[in-house]
Amino acid sequence: MAGLHTSLRPQPPSSAANNNSFIVKLLLLLTLLPLSLSLFAFFLQWRGGGVDDPISRWSPDESHKFPGMDSSPLSTVGYSSSSHSFDCSMLLGHSNTASFPYYRDWKFKFDSDLKPKICITTSTSAGLEQILPWMFYHKVIGVSTFFLFVEGKAASPAVSKVLESIPGVKVIYRTTELEEQQAKSRIWNETWLSSFFYKPCNYELFVKQSLNMEMAIVMARDAGAEWIIHLDTDELLHPAGSREYSLRQLLIDVPGNVDMVIFPNYVRNLGISLFRCGWGRQTVSFCAHCILGTIETIQLNLQNQIGKEKEKFYALLKFPFLFQESSIERDDIKEPFTEVSMFKKNYDHLMKDTYFGMYKEATRGNPNYFLTYGNGKSAARVQDHLRPNGAHRWHNYMKTPNEIKLEEAAVLHYTYSKFSDLTSRRDRCGCKPTKEDVKRCFMLEFDRSAFIIASTATEEEMLNWYREHVVWTDRTLNLKLLRKGILTRIYAPMTIIQGLRESGVFGAVIESAQGSLSKDKFLASIDSSNSSRTTSGSESFSLRKIGRNMESQATARRTLEIIPFAPHEPAVPPLSPPIMDENHLIIEA
Repeated sequence: MAGLHTSLRPQPPSSAANNNSFIVKLLLLLTLLPLSLSLFAFFLQWRGGGVDDPISRWSPDESHKFPGMDSSPLSTVGYSSSSHSFDCSMLLGHSNTASFPYYRDWKFKFDSDLKPKICITTSTSAGLEQILPWMFYHKVIGVSTFFLFVEGKAASPAVSKVLESIPGVKVIYRTTELEEQQAKSRIWNETWLSSFFYKPCNYELFVKQSLNMEMAIVMARDAGAEWIIHLDTDELLHPAGSREYSLRQLLIDVPGNVDMVIFPNYVRNLGISLFRCGWGRQTVSFCAHCILGTIETIQLNLQNQIGKEKEKFYALLKFPFLFQESSIERDDIKEPFTEVSMFKKNYDHLMKDTYFGMYKEATRGNPNYFLTYGNGKSAARVQDHLRPNGAHRWHNYMKTPNEIKLEEAAVLHYTYSKFSDLTSRRDRCGCKPTKEDVKRCFMLEFDRSAFIIASTATEEEMLNWYREHVVWTDRTLNLKLLRKGILTRIYAPMTIIQGLRESGVFGAVIESAQGSLSKDKFLASIDSSNSSRTTSGSESFSLRKIGRNMESQATARRTLEIIPFAPHEPAVPPLSPPIMDENHLIIEA
């Protein structure tokens, strides 16, 4: 027994030693395993093989589809990868050829594959320097058809012939025939827009936009479009939260019983990390695969929460359309879409205490929280009895539309982003620069103040006023408001448009138009555009006169016409965010 006990005594120390050895080996394994995986991943990336790069999946040589084309949620998995890796210089196309990775060429010949088919209508007098970046950005995110009601510079031969050469673009000139056709619109017989009739400047533009939207609905139906959006050329849709940064991906999941989709503000607590790849002269260029990868990660992280909230979203009706307004940091902006990255969030996505607590600092002495309007636009499903409800909304003659809002998406408004915007708005309106007269010309207080300054002040006084009221030069204040969530940074639109520009797409469009149009077609476009701009006094129509000339006819038709029952909701005008009075009460502006 003594020998037995003696043989058993050394075992406890031996067992402890074995346990210690096992722990050491386990720690060594846990240390070496991630290190080995990291080295293996680095080796694969260095070799350029086995890496499923989102950019290479859409490369021109490998696939004809660009982001979000396939309605399947697994649409990106099956694409073959490129045999080489991408760096920033290759991505942004520092070459003489157009090679933007989202599509094979600038013509976007993929109409039959687009689901759902989305169209945008706009009324514009801008030039190519603004229209082309605006248009091709929306082509990249999934818009296939554009109805451009052009006047002024946009209707000139040098601009219109380029626009007409782009597939999916329909250019409509403001001819006498068009005005005669719009003079017969049923809108003149109805009351929902009547408060905007017979007034100049912004009111007249508002009516014109509504009439153009009415015609665009018919064109959208003929073109087979499923969704229609009215957007100005200083506004960009920002489909954050969608797979592959795609507007179509957002609309694919909308239930069939939903008539309109509201794109509210950017999620206020959502931060995107971007890795700086290189410095431009005035802007910072970012790798698109960084953005797309980050957006994909964000989508995965939010998927569970969004899934839980979907039924709640679909039950919502009549939400205000929220905007995100640009906040420029310099007074020498030339290309807002690629030089502006800071935006002010909408009231609806801020805590009430934050909004009113920082209200004075956020407004900086301006009449309202936003310089202009904050209620924005909406997307409508193309269907029977659809009608515009002013430039900011759609409605239906037979029913109250069912509206939902998407929490991740936004509309970015680049308002007064260039100093020249002051004088250009002044030149488009013939009102007297007095406080009383501007009230009948402009709906928003800031527009009225800007018009008076642009009409009465010197160039130096205008610039000082612009810096004081529009430009955000105080970096300390900017940082404070960024931390509070009042301001935010958005880089994705800037990156896409910068990539389009540096890849030579816009130059290719202009060059192609100049080379493809025959002399006869060019002369015809001149005649067409001239007829839209130069009409004699007897042939010229004014929107303020159209309603008056048809007043008796409208009265006669109303007595004979059986109008179907429908709530004629008044047109939604441009609206400012709520303000606070001296007693800290919320007042809807």
